[in-house]
Amino acid sequence: MNFQIFKFRHFQISLLLLPIWYLIYHNLQPMADWFVNRVLGMTKGEHLTEAIRFFVFEFPKVMLLLTLIIFLVGIIRTFFTPERTRKALEGKKTFTGNVMASTLGIVTPFCSCSAIPLFLGFVESGVPLGVTFSFLIAAPMINEVAIVLLYGMFGWKVAAIYVGTGLAIAILAGWVIGLLKLEKWVEPWVYEAQIGNSGQEEEHLSFSRRIQLGFGAVKEIVGKVWLYVALGILVGAGAHGYVPEEFMASLMGKSAWYSIPLSVLIGIPLYSNAAGIVPIVSVLIEKGASLGTALAFMMSVIGLSLPEMIILRKVLKLPLIFTFVGVVGIGIMIVGYLFNYIF
Repeated sequence: MNFQIFKFRHFQISLLLLPIWYLIYHNLQPMADWFVNRVLGMTKGEHLTEAIRFFVFEFPKVMLLLTLIIFLVGIIRTFFTPERTRKALEGKKTFTGNVMASTLGIVTPFCSCSAIPLFLGFVESGVPLGVTFSFLIAAPMINEVAIVLLYGMFGWKVAAIYVGTGLAIAILAGWVIGLLKLEKWVEPWVYEAQIGNSGQEEEHLSFSRRIQLGFGAVKEIVGKVWLYVALGILVGAGAHGYVPEEFMASLMGKSAWYSIPLSVLIGIPLYSNAAGIVPIVSVLIEKGASLGTALAFMMSVIGLSLPEMIILRKVLKLPLIFTFVGVVGIGIMIVGYLFNYIF
């Protein structure tokens, strides 16, 4: 009996927390207005007031969305392991493999820190180089944090646009790299490495255990990104309250033809994750930046991060790294110009 109580405890807690989550999320705006107007006694319309109102509303909204979605994705991720991912991609060729690798990159819990062991594992399993790159592009660029933040700040249409264009970049960039036959620019020791297989069968998890791991994912991921979220929204709040719309429109608006390549060039050496950059992108758009330019900037920051390039240098030679950055960067710029044209 005690075992059954323990088994269903996490399931019952999750059911109890869902309506509480909904009530808080549904009433965030009036709560933020009450806090700023009544508790702080600030005057509506002033720069500082609106900056603080932006932070008080956006920070808890983003954290609530992150908590819920990371919990759900944490459960989904229990069905994926590095070994299962390698097996899924093993033997896949050209375009089909690029599509599958990019899709798996969205739901698998890997980031730039996992680049080298994943690269070694894929090479050992016979996964083509272009397919491997499709996975390495999609995994950091299209993640649950980016999707949640974009949905919370822009709505489902922009979030869907980001996912769709990110997938297109990962698929096509990996396909192009595969066509170029650049295996000679992989460090020779990579093909000689044998990371081995544990040989152990994967553990069969009960649903209750998967829910428990979902809570664990919330604790781990939210614990890592909440400060980035706070800093990103803090910067966004300052821009929301003080940056003139005319200035941002002239710098990153549709009329500035150079804005997209400039944004990509600026974004590549910067290091941030989605939690830190999306709130800033939100304010850039609010202040007059075009959607395509803002998305291109965001993609370059989180999809072509400098730390990942440094990590990959241990397994790739510089010509392949430059080709990777160039192909993905061109894809990002094309997407930026396309959406500036459409929107």
